[in-house]
Amino acid sequence: MLATFIAVLQQVNVEEKIKNAPDSSYQIGVVIGTYLPFVLLALIAYFVYYKAKNRKDLED
Repeated sequence: MLATFIAVLQQVNVEEKIKNAPDSSYQIGVVIGTYLPFVLLALIAYFVYYKAKNRKDLED
């Protein structure tokens, strides 16, 4: 229940932020800040997958 409450508080309306942006630099920052965590997570997941796939101590 506490996790749901925190998730609701942390929801960010990106469209609203972009609509009220003072200039285009702010818009670019909002977009980068929104998508960067997902891109980093995907890269980390791929790196872990690649390392696990190419382990030398596993005998197939």
